[in-house]
Amino acid sequence: MQLGMFVRRLEQTLTAAKAEAFRETGLTVPQHLALLVLAASPGNFSAAQLARVCLVTPQTMSTITANLLAKGLIEKHPSDVHAQVLVLKATPAGLELLKRAEPGHLAVEARLIEKFTPEEREKFREFLIRALEALTD
Repeated sequence: MQLGMFVRRLEQTLTAAKAEAFRETGLTVPQHLALLVLAASPGNFSAAQLARVCLVTPQTMSTITANLLAKGLIEKHPSDVHAQVLVLKATPAGLELLKRAEPGHLAVEARLIEKFTPEEREKFREFLIRALEALTD
């Protein structure tokens, strides 16, 4: 099997594990990521910027944010810098749901790294960074 196929399989398996961990919260994996980014930097992202950070298309982010808005988990506000731009912010309900999802998220991450020694984890991280750099140069 080619290396790219293993990377893809790992990504799919990781996504499935996170989806299962988030099931009781009602969040999807992309919604969780968007909320996580917004919680870390509130009011600093337009939907287009959030799409770039989350590595999805603007159209996909439009669907994600529409669903989060409908659930009352995020809100839009005019930007302090550009009046024509709307920025996104997690609501208190969104932050609370994110907090409820965190144990599941951390459990999946722990399952991923428990098979590696600390030294192997660092090497693995270095290998992944090099692989990303190889394909983005």
